[in-house]
Amino acid sequence: MNPPAARALRVSATGPLCTVQDLGRPGWFHAGVGVSGAADRRSLTLANRLLANDENAAAVECLLGGLVVEARGTVLFAVTGAPCPVDVDSTPVAHSSVVVAQPGQRIRIGVADAGLRCYLAVRGGLDVPAVLGSRSRDTLAGIGPAPLQPGDLLAVGPPPSGWPRIGAAPVAPIGNDPLTVRIVFGPRDDWFTEPEVLCTATWTVSPDSDRIGVRLHRPSGAPTLRRARTGELPTEGMALGAVQVPPSGQPVVFLADHPITGGYPVVATVVHDDVALLAQARPGREVRFRPVAR
Repeated sequence: MNPPAARALRVSATGPLCTVQDLGRPGWFHAGVGVSGAADRRSLTLANRLLANDENAAAVECLLGGLVVEARGTVLFAVTGAPCPVDVDSTPVAHSSVVVAQPGQRIRIGVADAGLRCYLAVRGGLDVPAVLGSRSRDTLAGIGPAPLQPGDLLAVGPPPSGWPRIGAAPVAPIGNDPLTVRIVFGPRDDWFTEPEVLCTATWTVSPDSDRIGVRLHRPSGAPTLRRARTGELPTEGMALGAVQVPPSGQPVVFLADHPITGGYPVVATVVHDDVALLAQARPGREVRFRPVAR
């Protein structure tokens, strides 16, 4: 992707989807461009903190695993997010830890047993071209670096002045148990006869979910979110974590690449800190919502 650099990663293989992500491009709503950025921002920032990078440094977001890269030059790296096996030239290394790869060594990320997205960060960050101030790929708008392909060369930026202070981070395990997510009702909960159904039902993550949003299904025969009003709303702004309900009554929770406007009513919004939980929810995982005060 960039011309040869003193330090770089050569992509040998990718999984279902590998994209470059940072914390996104805020401040462009007026031009119709959303923030985008890492779907699981907590895992991205953790990887960068481990390496003493700026939290906004670009890294690889890898769906399910399957990424293989070759170090060009000596690189320090960390893998966070979904608990996937990681090795350097077939030698296993720890997850959420600082690891060194020597020139020519291959970093392999296997398939995660739980969760959905892992993050490969390198000390110095990935120095790929920025678009509107961000190196993130927005899959909805189609801007930013293209999804990774075998043969891509990812230049590594200059190392930061500080050094990692710890070798590994204790992190809560990501599992496959039912997930409880906090929400704040509104702004359009009055559009539904019983908005509390959102919290009394157990929802299941649909295979149609992606970086745009997590689609949820309800069990057959379970109560649904029924409209109290006819017609549709005028188009209005959409926020990260918005729980939008189309006429089917099956909600969609917006993730990083969500549209910035929409016409379906938003019954609630997921608490910001819990959006990362949904970003790691695999298809088939059960989700329950818990209301909290505004």
